[in-house]
Amino acid sequence: MDYEIQRKNMVESQVRPSDVTDRRIIRAMLDLPREQFVPERLKPLAYMDGAVPLISGAGHPRRSLLPPRTLAKLVQAAEIEPDATVLVIGAGTGYGAAVLAHLAQSVVALESDPELIGVARDALMASGVTNATLIEGPLTEGQPAKGPYDAILIEGAVDDIRPELLDQLKDGGRLVAIVGDTTSGSATVWRRDGSAYGRASVFDAGADVLPGFERVPAFAF
Repeated sequence: MDYEIQRKNMVESQVRPSDVTDRRIIRAMLDLPREQFVPERLKPLAYMDGAVPLISGAGHPRRSLLPPRTLAKLVQAAEIEPDATVLVIGAGTGYGAAVLAHLAQSVVALESDPELIGVARDALMASGVTNATLIEGPLTEGQPAKGPYDAILIEGAVDDIRPELLDQLKDGGRLVAIVGDTTSGSATVWRRDGSAYGRASVFDAGADVLPGFERVPAFAF
């Protein structure tokens, strides 16, 4: 398959028409071989207009690569500056971290699944990304030791954001995530202003809920 043509078609038919105006994001998605960030058997689906499954099955939470348009719009909402330090939570196979590495000074990519970490390490190396650091650990805790961060991207859906993650932002920093699930959700931006946090929904989107961010069942008495 001609992945270069598919990559151009992805940008022209999915990303540009979705109000993605940051040319750095466009260039990054044109440069990065997205097919390297998916399992071998699914490479023909790498540029599909939708989520690409990465892990599914008994005993494993479903994990997917975000649709290109969704990732691009989330990254744009994060307003990444060239000198920024960025944290990616739920980095998966590293594609989102690789896109951000083209925009920011440094990226910390946190992932809890060792299988995905292995794929991400190989894919980032093959793509020539040198300013992204992979860390294996619980997603809900973030990575405060490497912070504070100018931006945090949660690469999946959450029920809500915990204060300890927002506290890892610098003053003026932004956290972007999808609140909801695969069928219904809203891309949301939190912005830190001193000890306060503003919140705004920016577009509709759905995604797999990341491990640890599931809704806690309410018990009635």
